[in-house]
Amino acid sequence: MKYVNDSKDNAAGGSPVRVALDAFGGDHAPDKVILGAAAAVAEINDMEIILTGDEKTIKSRMEALGVSDKNITIVNADGVIEIEDDPMLIRTVKKESSMGKAFGLVASGRADAFVSAGSTAAMVVGATTLVGRMKGVKRPALAPLMPGISGYYMLLDGGANMECRAEMLAQFGVMGSIFMQKIMGVENPRVGLLNVGSEREKGRELEQKAYEALKNSPVNFIGNIEGRDPTMNLCDVAVTDGFTGNIYLKAIEGMGAFMKASLRGIFTASAGSKVGYLLSKKGVKALSKKTDYREVGGSPLLGIKKPVIKAHGSSDERAFKNAIHQAVNFCGAIGEIEAGIAALKEENQ
Repeated sequence: MKYVNDSKDNAAGGSPVRVALDAFGGDHAPDKVILGAAAAVAEINDMEIILTGDEKTIKSRMEALGVSDKNITIVNADGVIEIEDDPMLIRTVKKESSMGKAFGLVASGRADAFVSAGSTAAMVVGATTLVGRMKGVKRPALAPLMPGISGYYMLLDGGANMECRAEMLAQFGVMGSIFMQKIMGVENPRVGLLNVGSEREKGRELEQKAYEALKNSPVNFIGNIEGRDPTMNLCDVAVTDGFTGNIYLKAIEGMGAFMKASLRGIFTASAGSKVGYLLSKKGVKALSKKTDYREVGGSPLLGIKKPVIKAHGSSDERAFKNAIHQAVNFCGAIGEIEAGIAALKEENQ
């Protein structure tokens, strides 16, 4: 997957982009994190990776994996914040953990962007309290890029905020629209409000009020959309609250796994079906690639002062590499999002 600003040179220009990478976040840490960092450094000029975690272990694994330390530095950290830990610990006793140290580097200005495959809840707390929200942003939104029939669309919120207000959904629409335009190259992104029907009067009080807020916001609002519409690319940004968004996200992921397993069963059922697979192998591989989360790399947390990317917990080398690509390119869109939030506030005054 290529981003609109993706190139051998960093998107921000000037001095190298420094990405703080949590070396112990995810199911396959630290090896896949280290390999992903090395792959990103090989592809992107003017970029530095700062790996956070137990320095002795990282150096040992880099040596065993044959990874050079060119443009890669290590900042020692004490422990890891686990999935089962209270996410608020990232501010206190877990502040020196691999994730906490990475956030500290971004907050202090020693790093420009953050990437981790660790605890989502801890990441949201750390980003909000240690790095900070953009001025005017009510809540940050987890914004996964999802595959559609003819391209990607953005879902937000994907699970950061279980309860939302209408003004928050309007901000989600603005942030998602700018990201899709500046990073994904979508001209005049179509923003839809996820609802139980396309008619204006559908939905709960939240959707009713959010409809009006989005209609009066500086985005290309196309009205209500139903759950089947985003995958058909009838919108570029699908806005909803985090509770509904996370259920939608997991349902789409489950359906993708179901379809892959079903196709595998069909193509291995008989000698004839195996021949059919060979004839359609190219198309099947193209579909599999489109639905592979590793192609995207991670989900941005929109509304934070610096780029924060949440990689999938089971990320491998390729996924980490692409998450780093996304973080580097995201650096060029922070100012645009801040301006968009400011414009939304002015229109509502």
